[in-house]
Amino acid sequence: MPKRFSFPAIHKFGYNLLGLILLLVFGPFLIPVAPLEGTRPARAFADADSQFITLNGLEVHYKTAGQGEYNFILLHGFASSLFSWREVMAPLSERGFVIAFDRPAFGLTERPIAWDGVNPYSSAFQVDLVLGLMNQFELEQTILIGNSAGGAIAALTALDHPEHVQALILVDPAVYVGSGTPRWLKPLFNTPQANHLGPLFARMIRNWGEDFAASAWHDPTRLTPQIWDGYSLPLQIDNWDRALWELTNASSESGIIERLEELSLPVLVITGDDDRIVPTTDSIRLSQELPNASLAVIKDCGHVPQEECPLQFMQAVDNFLTSRLEQ
Repeated sequence: MPKRFSFPAIHKFGYNLLGLILLLVFGPFLIPVAPLEGTRPARAFADADSQFITLNGLEVHYKTAGQGEYNFILLHGFASSLFSWREVMAPLSERGFVIAFDRPAFGLTERPIAWDGVNPYSSAFQVDLVLGLMNQFELEQTILIGNSAGGAIAALTALDHPEHVQALILVDPAVYVGSGTPRWLKPLFNTPQANHLGPLFARMIRNWGEDFAASAWHDPTRLTPQIWDGYSLPLQIDNWDRALWELTNASSESGIIERLEELSLPVLVITGDDDRIVPTTDSIRLSQELPNASLAVIKDCGHVPQEECPLQFMQAVDNFLTSRLEQ
C-alpha cells in the first residue's frame, strides 16, 4: 500500500516551509549594512582642469580640450572614469574640440540615491546626458568615442539621435556581452531584500577590482601603482557603493544587436588583439555586421588601447578621419 503522510508530518513540513519563506523574506534585513567610512564629497577630488555642469538635474564632471574641425565626446567604460582618456586627450585636441565626462556612478559625477523621473543610472538618461553636453556647447554634430560599456551608450545615442552623430569610434565595445542585466534577473534585483544588500555586493569590487583592471591590459606590469590610484580614487567618494548598485540594478539589455542595420554612419571599431574582457572576436564580428564599419586590431594590446597603446590608437583614429570623413 502507498505510504501515507501523517498529520504531524504534514504539519512539520508546513512549519519548515514557513520557516524557509520567512528566512528568505526577512533574513537579508538581518544582515547589517554599515555606512561607508572615510569617504568625501566628489568635488574634494577635483583637478585644476575639472569642470562641473548640471544637466537634467545631475551634476556632471567633465574636462575639455582643443578646438578645430571635429567635435569629440568620450565615454569611458565600466568601473572607470574620464581618467581612462588621459593619454589621448591631448592628441585628440589637436584634431578638434574634445569633451570627456564621468558617466553616472563613476568618477566625480554626482551619485544620487533618490530621484524623481528618469533613473539617472539608466542608459536612457546617459544618452540624454550626451545630448545635453552637445546642446550646452552648441555642437550640431559630434564624433562619439566609447570604450567598452561606453561604446554601447555611444551606439545607443547614434541610434536615437542620428542627426547629431557624425561618426562612431567604438573601442572594444560591450555590444554582444556585458550589455545589461538579463531579463530573468531583473525581478530579483528589484526586491527590497536585494536593494538592502546591494551596497555590500558593490563593495566586493575592492576585492576583485585590481585583478579586473589588470586583466584589461595585455601587459599588466604596465598598470602602475599611480594608474591604479587613478582607477580606485572614486572608491573614496560618498555613496559610491550605493551608486554602483543602482547602476547594476538599472542596467538592461541594450537592444543594439537587433538594430545594427540602422547604424549606417561611418564607424571605426578598435580592439586590442588580446582583449580578455570583450573578446577580440566580438569586435571583429561587430565590424562585419555593421553596414559601414572599418576595423583596427592593435597588436599586443588589451581592452583599453587608448591607455595601453595610445600611439597605435591615435594612428587608427587618424587613418579613419582621413579616409572616411575627409573625402
